[in-house]
Amino acid sequence: MTTSATDARRQGLLIVLAGNMLIDALEVSTLVVAMPSIAADLRLSPTAVQWTMSAFALGFGGLMLFGTRLVELLGRRRVYLAGLLLFAAASVVAAFAGDPALLAATRFVKGFCVALTAPTGLAIISTAFEEGPARQKAVSVYSFFGACGFTAGLVLSGVLTAVSWRWTLAFPAPVVLVLFAFCLRLIPAGPATAGPRQPGRFDAAGATALAGALVALVCAIVSAGSGIRTGVALVVLAVLVAAFVAIERRAPRPLVKAAAVTSGPLIRSALGGAAFNGSYLGLLFVATFQLQARQGWSPLVTALALLPASLPLALTSLSSGRMVRRFGGPPLIAAGAFLALLGYLVYPREHPPQSYAVDVLPTLLLVGAGFVLAFAPLNMQAASGVPAELRPMAGGVFQAAVQTGAAVAVSSAAVLSERSSGGAALRFVAVLSAFGLLVALTGLLPRRLPRTGAPRSSASELRR
Repeated sequence: MTTSATDARRQGLLIVLAGNMLIDALEVSTLVVAMPSIAADLRLSPTAVQWTMSAFALGFGGLMLFGTRLVELLGRRRVYLAGLLLFAAASVVAAFAGDPALLAATRFVKGFCVALTAPTGLAIISTAFEEGPARQKAVSVYSFFGACGFTAGLVLSGVLTAVSWRWTLAFPAPVVLVLFAFCLRLIPAGPATAGPRQPGRFDAAGATALAGALVALVCAIVSAGSGIRTGVALVVLAVLVAAFVAIERRAPRPLVKAAAVTSGPLIRSALGGAAFNGSYLGLLFVATFQLQARQGWSPLVTALALLPASLPLALTSLSSGRMVRRFGGPPLIAAGAFLALLGYLVYPREHPPQSYAVDVLPTLLLVGAGFVLAFAPLNMQAASGVPAELRPMAGGVFQAAVQTGAAVAVSSAAVLSERSSGGAALRFVAVLSAFGLLVALTGLLPRRLPRTGAPRSSASELRR
């Protein structure tokens, strides 16, 4: 194959992988403005309809580490292609689902598929493009499409929900099938991954316990105050957490190693990312119902109104690396967390928003600015304090925490909105954001000096 043909094949591969990354990312937001329509059509309460969002986050975060293991043992090409087909099938089933439980289950499956394809696409790029400017450009393009996905999901959700909310679930299927056809020709086979067959090498038991524990956590939140159901959910949660810890300690190849979860930067990134993502999605949940159900806005108008919170990140994603190198990660994270908290504090809590320009837009602009500052540093910081061989695992832990934060925040906001008022849910969002700011501020503290009392050699070493 000539050099020009090889380059064309690589560019085609990048376009296909980036296109699917766009689909993966927009799936996070594609139901945000569709939820009021789903609730009205299926006669669901806010607490029930929140599962359309939280189930996706649980599948994504709860099975991220298991997905990484599947890729490692079965091969990137095989897992990526299987993830595409399963995603398309789940999209079709979801579009025709009339049972809320089935709808939530399909969203969980789609979250798992994204846990398979999103990181695997980046891994394929890392081997298809030579190290240096070519790979850096390819990774930037891939990341840019991911950053644009949330914005694209909002717009598509608004457009398609105006026809039917079921189209927001169905439209990815034909797109993904087209991408699948191109992937068959373009994704390289990759190195053999067979290796010796050891019992428990997939650690399916650990993955099941972890995902089940996260589902039980959300069930406990949703059923809070209902006596027996809450108690049962908490007992199941405790049992599954204990089981996960025991399984990982005895597993020959655990999904999570202690060295990958005891790093200070990773812990701060995981907690901060969970608070950042959770508070944002919690706000969107409350605002979407307020603007549509109480103000009478259409799904499309609501989607366009919410863009100022997500569009800035898409526009600045290509320059985020330079910003981190210039200012350092911890200061940017702290500044972003502060702006986000300020945004939540200025959003009206005592009454629904009356004026978009006065009540809604300032919050969205401040939160959008917060994402511009903090999003990339949080991702980079997560793997900065672990050995190179554990960085994929650290990345999985970070993503699991971020998605868990989304599920917990959305379910909590739904419960508070239904049982008290939107004001209570918004206060919860602000408290969660304040927690994220406190975590971020700990990253600005200097490291503890060694016992020898030797001074640090440079100011840069004071950052963690």
